[in-house]
Amino acid sequence: MKALVYTQPNEMQILDRPHPILVDGEVILKIESVGICGSDMHAFHGHDPRRNPGLVLGHEFAGTVAEASTPLFSTGQRVTGNPLITCGSCEYCLQGRNNLCANRTMVGMTRPGAFAEYMSIPASSLIAIPESLSVDAAALTEPAATAVHAINLSMRALERPIQECRVLIIGGGAIGMLAALLLRHYGVGDLTVAEVNPLRRKAVELHAACKTYNPVEEKVTENAYEFVMDCVGAAVTSNTAMAAIKPGGVIMHVGLQDWSSEIDMRKLTLAEITLLGTYTYSTVDLQATVNLLARNAFGDLSWVEKRSLDDGPQAFMDLHAGKTAAAKVLLKPF
Repeated sequence: MKALVYTQPNEMQILDRPHPILVDGEVILKIESVGICGSDMHAFHGHDPRRNPGLVLGHEFAGTVAEASTPLFSTGQRVTGNPLITCGSCEYCLQGRNNLCANRTMVGMTRPGAFAEYMSIPASSLIAIPESLSVDAAALTEPAATAVHAINLSMRALERPIQECRVLIIGGGAIGMLAALLLRHYGVGDLTVAEVNPLRRKAVELHAACKTYNPVEEKVTENAYEFVMDCVGAAVTSNTAMAAIKPGGVIMHVGLQDWSSEIDMRKLTLAEITLLGTYTYSTVDLQATVNLLARNAFGDLSWVEKRSLDDGPQAFMDLHAGKTAAAKVLLKPF
């Protein structure tokens, strides 16, 4: 079968790979739409030691069941799924927080991913999608669920309802865009997105109807926001988040661009800042996100760009060069 393979840093190639073998408890999916994630770009740049050359990346997927060795799903059923393969028996899985599973593995990291015509995955990871939801919208379930999970955690910590808050999102990529759209859906009126790419700033302004600014050219207004989401996770964006947050506010740290960063512990302490981290989503978050997508909570998704899997190598290069306004590029194997 045809697959898009990470062959070496800054190189993706379309290669032939063996068709997946069906094993007990798993299904083989015909991949119909798969998104390029920021973590795929991180691997592409050679910055992720967990993803090595020769790997088929891709974990934001939707498609149909081609083969099944389980009664849970039948051939032809339309699905998306949780790329985290969890054990179901550790303390976190039993708490319903399977994103923290102590024994988790992952599609597109520890096993071949969805940048291919077909992919195998445990049936327990799959989520059926309604007929009203397109496969392209369903392929956004994974990144959208990251925004859903992060915002839900944040709302528990905020002193006042999020609709009353002045909000700053740092980063206008997929997670930042989806978070902005969801916050608009929730009724947030005062929303600003910081983004360096001018094409993405225009896209955010158009589709999320919010204010934007270029953090390279403009300094953030200090002590101005009750809620800040850092969807980049670089040292400079961590500092920006801490400068921007008002005393008593909440910072949600989502992005993982840098492995470490400095934190202004003095302001964190004296201003009684709540600093939260988040990792992906639970299966419950994914199901909730499918429902939100089906209700058009994220808008018409016209900002999403679709390309063929054959165009995957060029798509990675265009994203690397900042040549596309799309915060999300979907690849179509068929």
